[in-house]
Amino acid sequence: MKRRGTPEADLQRAVVQALRIALPRSAIIHHCANEVTEAGPRGAKRQAILVGMGVHAGFADLMVLSGGRILFLELKAPKGWLRPEQEAFRDAVQEQGFGWALVRSLDDALGALADHGFTTRIAPAPRRPAP
Repeated sequence: MKRRGTPEADLQRAVVQALRIALPRSAIIHHCANEVTEAGPRGAKRQAILVGMGVHAGFADLMVLSGGRILFLELKAPKGWLRPEQEAFRDAVQEQGFGWALVRSLDDALGALADHGFTTRIAPAPRRPAP
C-alpha cells in the first residue's frame, strides 16, 4: 500500500502495522520525527529548535519497548545505506546493551524481534543469512 512513493516510508508504515499485530497490546512502538525536511532558513530554524529540545542525530526510525526490552529499528530501502550519524547511534546503543537492527523488509523486522528475544503473537519466517 504505497501512499507517498517513498520506499522507506512505505516500509515503515508496513512495519508499524505488523508490529502492532505481532506484539502484545502493552508494547510501545515509537517513531521520533528527528529531522525537518523543509528547505531554507525556516527549515534550519525548526531543525535547530528540535536539536535544542533533545533530538539526537542518527536516532533510529523506530523504538520498540515490550516485555522489559528495548529495540531500535533503522529502516532502509533495499539499496539504502547508513549515514555516519546512524552508525554512531547504532554503536552507542549496542555498547549500552540495547538491541539495534537494520530493517529492509517486513521479514527483517519480525526476525529482529525474535533475534532480540521479544515475545510475539506470531511466528517469524525463517531467517536467511545476510549477503
